[in-house]
Amino acid sequence: MPNSKELEGRSSEPKHVLVTGATGQQGGGLARLLLKRGHHVRGVSRKPDGAAANELRKLGAEIVAGDLGDRASIERAAKGVDVAFLVATPYEQGPAAEVQFGKNGLDGFHAARVPYVVYSSVSDADRKTGIPHFDGKAEIEAHLRHLGPEYSIVAPVFFNENLLAPWMAMGLAQGVVATGVLPDRRLQVISLPEIVEFTALAVERPGSFRGKRINIASDELTPTQLTQQLSESVGRKLTYRALPLDEVRKQSEDLATMYDWFNRVGYSAEIAKLRHDYPQVHWRTFREWSAQQDWPRVLAGPTRP
Repeated sequence: MPNSKELEGRSSEPKHVLVTGATGQQGGGLARLLLKRGHHVRGVSRKPDGAAANELRKLGAEIVAGDLGDRASIERAAKGVDVAFLVATPYEQGPAAEVQFGKNGLDGFHAARVPYVVYSSVSDADRKTGIPHFDGKAEIEAHLRHLGPEYSIVAPVFFNENLLAPWMAMGLAQGVVATGVLPDRRLQVISLPEIVEFTALAVERPGSFRGKRINIASDELTPTQLTQQLSESVGRKLTYRALPLDEVRKQSEDLATMYDWFNRVGYSAEIAKLRHDYPQVHWRTFREWSAQQDWPRVLAGPTRP
């Protein structure tokens, strides 16, 4: 367990950090924070000349072309860095593709002899949940351990930002919060700023985080409580609807399996311990997070040309 003295302040020496997904939510947030803290960031992007990549360049990042579908491009990008951050998602091409992308990234790091890797997984993926995208991340974790570099695994729970997704925002605009979680079943949640702040600590302090897999969450509440707090922030009465899992299954077997696991088992992050051990992270409650969102813009939906 890290002690407060060891974790006090930021890393004394700037590091050369490779960030995959640098124009995405997690990678982009991490890249910006590390740049702010004085580190050299090499961001990997499939669109190195895109607007998001150019914004990072303006902040001082080095942007290189790379794709987790192309192991050789990751090896080239990873040459000479102190730390590599890996994030992959199942949402574009599914869990099987995510596993392949994750392994490609790790193989590229290994070939480039990266000494320390920080991998963004999901809380409790190591518990054989049976959830396809959880099990996919567990397979990537196993590959990371097999390759043998120094590593740490940051494993967040359900993102508050899921509520900002277009399909959720449509329901909110109609006054409904709808998920497959039972109304009185407690669900652990977290927001991107905490994930980014915690991941930055893992990047900066390999001595404290080396070899650890840490589930992270910042709050725990029932969907009924979440909806009540969200109503206060949105400024209108919202109603919670628990979606029947058979209805969810028609759209996604993966999501239905995840909601069933939430209802039967659930995440196991130790929130009080995280707050005690890592006071440098601003652990936002759900109420704090929701009060900071621009709900009129979210509820208005995508801007049309």
